[in-house]
Amino acid sequence: MTTLERHGDVFVLDLGGSENRFHPDWIAAVNGHLDEVTKADSPAALVTTATGKFFSNGLDLDWLGASGADFGDYVADVHALFARVLALPVITVAALQGHTFAAGAMLSLAHDFRVMRADRGFWCLPEVDIEIPFSRGMSALIQARLTPQTAHEAMTTGRRYGGADAQAAGIVDRAVGEEAVRATAIEIATANAAKAGQTLSTIKERMYASALATLRDRENALT
Repeated sequence: MTTLERHGDVFVLDLGGSENRFHPDWIAAVNGHLDEVTKADSPAALVTTATGKFFSNGLDLDWLGASGADFGDYVADVHALFARVLALPVITVAALQGHTFAAGAMLSLAHDFRVMRADRGFWCLPEVDIEIPFSRGMSALIQARLTPQTAHEAMTTGRRYGGADAQAAGIVDRAVGEEAVRATAIEIATANAAKAGQTLSTIKERMYASALATLRDRENALT
């Protein structure tokens, strides 16, 4: 179950205590919480985290296979969530307390900053190993947020980055002890809460215009 709490100027969105896969109900719940964040007056900021072993383990392929849902529509909804977080008019910080894989790793990249646990847990884009190619939208997001060399390595090798390696590669901004992950993320968010508003939104929209256009293209989500 996802939850949203407010601590001063900072909203803390907890994605849940399971693998936090992108089930349609989970996506809808996250979007509902983001509605609340965007309605808040400045100052405001967002920390996204989770409880337990996983931050997020990515797409809900089991549900997709069992439901018979249209894959294109599903991916378009996932893309829309990435785009929304990427352009959110508040500073966002992902607090990666556990494993962050596939679409979960992409969701973390849509945040402005990332704090990762240093001693346990991996950040990984395993698509090359599970033989699911990145969509154009996913590729655009990853390449917009990582250096070319890091994006290339992460996307073509499926490397599992621990906290220190992820920080060295520029995937995360800080790698800290388990007990400090959420507190450090809240510290970063609090320091930047006054930035919230239309100017920040415009900066993000223009900075990531190409990636956002690709993510928002529902007609070609699978190309």
